[in-house]
Amino acid sequence: MSGAGGTSLQDALSGLLTVAARAGVAESVARAEALSLAAALAESAPGAPADWAAVTPGAGTQDFFDAAVRGRRWRGAPTAVLTDLVAQGSPEKVPYAVALAEVASAACSLGEPTMRVIGNASVAAAAQLQAAGARRLEVGGTPGPLGALGSDSVEGAGTSVGAAGAVASVAQPAVDAEPVVPERSVEELLGELDELTGLAKVKREVHRQVAVLRVEKLRVEAGLKSPTITRHLVFTGNPGTGKTTVARLVSGIYKALGLLSKGQLIEVDRSELVAGYLGQTATKTAEVVASAAGGVLFIDEAYSLTAGELGADQYGREAVDTLVKEMEDRRDDLVVIVAGYPEPMEDFIAANPGLASRFRTTIAFEDYTDDELTDILTGLAEGADYELTPNALDEFKVILASTRRDRSFGNGRFARNMLEAAIGRHAWRLRDVTAPTTEQLRQILAEDLTDEEIKTEKAEIAEQVEPEQGETA
Repeated sequence: MSGAGGTSLQDALSGLLTVAARAGVAESVARAEALSLAAALAESAPGAPADWAAVTPGAGTQDFFDAAVRGRRWRGAPTAVLTDLVAQGSPEKVPYAVALAEVASAACSLGEPTMRVIGNASVAAAAQLQAAGARRLEVGGTPGPLGALGSDSVEGAGTSVGAAGAVASVAQPAVDAEPVVPERSVEELLGELDELTGLAKVKREVHRQVAVLRVEKLRVEAGLKSPTITRHLVFTGNPGTGKTTVARLVSGIYKALGLLSKGQLIEVDRSELVAGYLGQTATKTAEVVASAAGGVLFIDEAYSLTAGELGADQYGREAVDTLVKEMEDRRDDLVVIVAGYPEPMEDFIAANPGLASRFRTTIAFEDYTDDELTDILTGLAEGADYELTPNALDEFKVILASTRRDRSFGNGRFARNMLEAAIGRHAWRLRDVTAPTTEQLRQILAEDLTDEEIKTEKAEIAEQVEPEQGETA
């Protein structure tokens, strides 16, 4: 289950668990997260469920696909544990990101990897390393994830290419010893927010919210009367409009303001709050909230707890009732952000008086323009050490112009999926090049963005957003 010179998933897991132990992360949490990431990256590979289950005692095919659903949110964003380590300023954040990148590389060895798996793994590995501030190692004079195409042959969809080697170099960054990482200030975090592509209205509202909460905190410290301002937020918008990315920044900003003790982001959906039996849901929801204490609990598609053909089911009501109670009990050190499509979110907030009294601020995320999506694609490519040629960018703009913008359109996720597919085709295009140049290894050409792949992207995006999965800026 590993290509020549590649790392097996079992070995990658062992390395990750070693770092997790040093960081004080529970083995079960780190293992589950890594396995979910690997499944999400390899879910398109024939035979991957069996190889994945081989390193997951007692697991079967359904467990693989359940894990893949949970892990999709980390294909373009740091995992929950890594987010927590970054928020803590842990000295293990870079080693953990490196270990996650190794897991991403190992995912290429599951089953018979398709070109898509290579792209998934490259983008996911780069996202983990970027989040931790890791610097990639130049392999053979070539920077970045595809610094070296492996010579091992991996069959997939009638093709063969060096898959494991294609991603291996991303998992080998040069790591500088940084025992203490200074916490970022409010100004630095707001600056990072301002650097995000688009989202002008969102940025203004977050700046306004920060100003209000800062003054409220100063008034309380000065012994002045101050109205209690709810810190909980509602994010509305279509998929891929950056809601999770902004939520992660908000968690850091609130910590820098002294409103939260840790500043981690815990992202969940209905499946992670609701149990199989009545009575168990309250316990499960309470445990999730407890894990978010000191930070932000981000609930995607929150309306799935209260909506249905016959209205809220008993399990959903139990989860909401428990959430409201926990928000009250932990009101001094917990922020909850609920997110989803605009209209259903209005119904969700109105469904429970406790929710209506706690969620008073709504921030609307607009769809990205074509120029903004092009900027996002370019930024993602640069983060993974790729470069889109001018012709490739022109081709992407043509694709955008002919793409229908309905509820299934993925916005930033569309750009990410396009890059993942292009990376796979790029690797296939270089399959017969014995010694590709650095330029060849980095450049994404117009031909790497094809109609065949576009159809695949649209189908996958529709599958992911119905119901909507995690966000990508």
